Amino acid sequence: MSKVVEISDANFKQEVLESSLPVLVDFWAPWCGPCRMVAPVVSEIAELYESTVKVVKINTDENPNVASQYGIRSIPTLMIFVGGQRVDTVVGAVPKSTLASTLEKYIPENGIA
Repeated sequence: MSKVVEISDANFKQEVLESSLPVLVDFWAPWCGPCRMVAPVVSEIAELYESTVKVVKINTDENPNVASQYGIRSIPTLMIFVGGQRVDTVVGAVPKSTLASTLEKYIPENGIA
């Protein structure tokens, strides 16, 4: 069972901006090939950092408000939020190691579960 939570425009503020944990947001769409390629990587990250990072995904087709608010031009786009602020962005299907090292910059001291 995946630890990745599907969110929407309606609950983005509550799930991401008000989260006490760093949040990795995967902006994706069902028709996007690279999005499907990166999905297992995002799921692995969610498992690996289960207790220290919240991992969510938002379908940009169904939820255009948040996507346009953050200027999403291409997908997949993965954004990291800490304390309600966007602190980093990774665009495209990237290897797990790239995503993990980007994320680790925002996790308090050795936060691996």
